[in-house]
Amino acid sequence: MIRELITFEVEGQVFGLDIMSIREIRAWTPTTRLPRVPHYVAGVVNLRGTVLPVVDLAARLGWRATEPTPRHAIIVTQLGAQVGGWIVDSVSDIVTVPDQTLQAPPPGVGNDSVVPFLEGLAAIEDKMVMVLNLFALSDGAQFAAAA
Repeated sequence: MIRELITFEVEGQVFGLDIMSIREIRAWTPTTRLPRVPHYVAGVVNLRGTVLPVVDLAARLGWRATEPTPRHAIIVTQLGAQVGGWIVDSVSDIVTVPDQTLQAPPPGVGNDSVVPFLEGLAAIEDKMVMVLNLFALSDGAQFAAAA
């Protein structure tokens, strides 16, 4: 089976998400912080009258928190009934990846904070794209806490 991915960058690394889970890509909009939410929840924004929780993807992956600028983007995803936004550095391209080309991370990197959130790795042109598992990233907790 062939999948289409949106590729984007976070902290200089290339990631991909299945295009079927993406509702839209928005320009950066400042968020409104909320009390008592996980550190990786940046806050909420108004999405055409709906409160949209926004997660700092770098912080969610265990890296340093993003200091957003107008050059950043928010990828709006939908997983079941849960809609949320993800802060990324930049959106790159749409690529096609056959499922059989996805490879598991190599042994020995199991302690990396990113590995639990990966579906696999795909070599695309001269880059290694880390394909994210939206279900593992979302787990519903941060969106429920922020909404």
